[in-house]
Amino acid sequence: MLESFRLDWILAGKAPRTAEAYVRSLTHMMNSGAGCDPVRVRQWMLEAQELSVRRKRGQAVRALGAWCDTQGIEMFSWWRQIPLAVEKERPQATVVHANYVNALRLLQSPRDRTIVELLWWCGLRRTEVAMLRLEDIDFVSGSVLVRQSKTGKPRMVPVPKSVLRSVRRLVGVRTSGLVLEMSSNAIRLILQRAGLPSAHAWRRGWAVHALRNGVSETSVRAAAGWSSGAMVARYTRALSGELAVEEFRRSWK
Repeated sequence: MLESFRLDWILAGKAPRTAEAYVRSLTHMMNSGAGCDPVRVRQWMLEAQELSVRRKRGQAVRALGAWCDTQGIEMFSWWRQIPLAVEKERPQATVVHANYVNALRLLQSPRDRTIVELLWWCGLRRTEVAMLRLEDIDFVSGSVLVRQSKTGKPRMVPVPKSVLRSVRRLVGVRTSGLVLEMSSNAIRLILQRAGLPSAHAWRRGWAVHALRNGVSETSVRAAAGWSSGAMVARYTRALSGELAVEEFRRSWK
């Protein structure tokens, strides 16, 4: 049943990683002896000490229950009654333009500077930067094809000319292969050793910077690979009032 659930999730165009995480969690639930009993399932959820883990367990149960409804399977008919733990939102580190300028001042290596350029101007995930290939960069139109995104779907990302020049300086005469020729973990270590924010903080900063400069939420979602506005809202919630003021000021010009 869980394998059918996983396959249908992926066939519906949803993120494979999410399906795999749900199946791991549900397998753990079944192995714990909770089975399909709503009381035991709740006890299994409460065994998790961290609120975020409880929430993920609840999401897995509800996802399976919703799928069972479509299949006419009644063993999880109570899934809508499963509560989801509410996590308190914590302030998230968000890079600003001053961080970008400071990073370029600190980093002297063309490779390291190119990493920062890709993070700040393209909003790529750390893994996507590591897997970026020269064949996927269109130096004429100024775009990058991200073939393996977190959601499992490819997407196009606009790239400014300054970033294209940095890539050209780095790769020289090469026309194929990985741009950086380094792992995702190596990128993490470079940022860490230089005392720079994490790749996710750069991605949040990219989204906020784009919105502040008039890029529509629809375009930000498309370039980031988000299927809904939930992630945009999550990244920009603390700055939503400021963004609204700036947008109205632009409309009055």
